Amino acid sequence: MNTRYLILLFIAVIAGLSACKNNDNVFPTVVNTTINVVNASADTLNFFLNGTRQNNASNLFPLGSTLYLTVPAGAQNYQFKKADGFNVLFSVPLTLSGVNNSLYVAGESAADTFSTRDTLTYDSGYTSVRFVNAAPNAGNLNVFVGDTVNFKSRAFKSSSVFLTTGSGLKEVKIYLAGATTAAIDTIIAMEPNSGYTLFAKGQLNGKGNAAFDVGVVTNFLNQ
Repeated sequence: MNTRYLILLFIAVIAGLSACKNNDNVFPTVVNTTINVVNASADTLNFFLNGTRQNNASNLFPLGSTLYLTVPAGAQNYQFKKADGFNVLFSVPLTLSGVNNSLYVAGESAADTFSTRDTLTYDSGYTSVRFVNAAPNAGNLNVFVGDTVNFKSRAFKSSSVFLTTGSGLKEVKIYLAGATTAAIDTIIAMEPNSGYTLFAKGQLNGKGNAAFDVGVVTNFLNQ
């Protein structure tokens, strides 16, 4: 083997090692979080992250949710389109951190959206439940879940913490501020070792999908 070949081989090895060293930071670590989009509006929607649709399995119907989707943490631009439309209905810039977040869509503008940080906790054998007011014109609401849990004077865009109750069929009553008769009185089934968000949506005098109503999001099931 001649000297010239050895020199060229040595240079190639050094160049290869240098390239490996210089590539150490080429692929930065991507920090992720999760987001659960809840449709408290009257529209059927599609949800986009920086132009890419996220709810690929189906459209997001009124009272529906995406469940928790993995997205990049930090500042992102979320867009919404009506399911039968091509134009962006509105955009929502959000900076998300933590493990679980929810985004509530209560109307057709960014002003009617809001997000929550979801701290998911439960006691073994019991059910966790919270309440979110996503009804724009309902005012403060008082909510009773069975005989053990109540949420008092919840304003629009507010979220309670998760509280523990027993599982089974629960009577849920929602009262407008100062009212003695429930605006909503319904039965909702809740599993043990599970967590649920009850959310008010719609307009007090709304019709169809815009009617005042209560929805249920399953945050976690049978943990």
